[in-house]
Amino acid sequence: MEKEEVKVEVTERIKTFEDAQKETGRPDVPEFSEVPEDLRDYFKAQYKIIVVVEALNEGWKPNWEDGNEAKYFPWFYMSGGVFVFNDSDYDYSAAIAGYGSRLCFKTRELARYAGEQFLEIWTAIIQK
Repeated sequence: MEKEEVKVEVTERIKTFEDAQKETGRPDVPEFSEVPEDLRDYFKAQYKIIVVVEALNEGWKPNWEDGNEAKYFPWFYMSGGVFVFNDSDYDYSAAIAGYGSRLCFKTRELARYAGEQFLEIWTAIIQK
């Protein structure tokens, strides 16, 4: 009798950047030494969130030729120095300014999870 493989939900497997890195096989965060020093933290955070999105999407890539395919992204609220996850939203064919094709999700639930679970990384990208 073959042993049945139990698949753990992606949101249970990916709780940290290190989990996403392990899942995708991506290398450590580059130092970005060629980039001006004041921009390095931004590029490091951008790299991290791209790896997280890749891991959470489990191989799904948006089809930008398909205008009927929803592409979800987290939405944040910033006021008076407070930066929090607000909601997840979608668009069928356009990338909203600030959200490239590498930063969208296949489901609303994954966009929400990423916005809440990885808020520190998003903050480093958006506020820096």
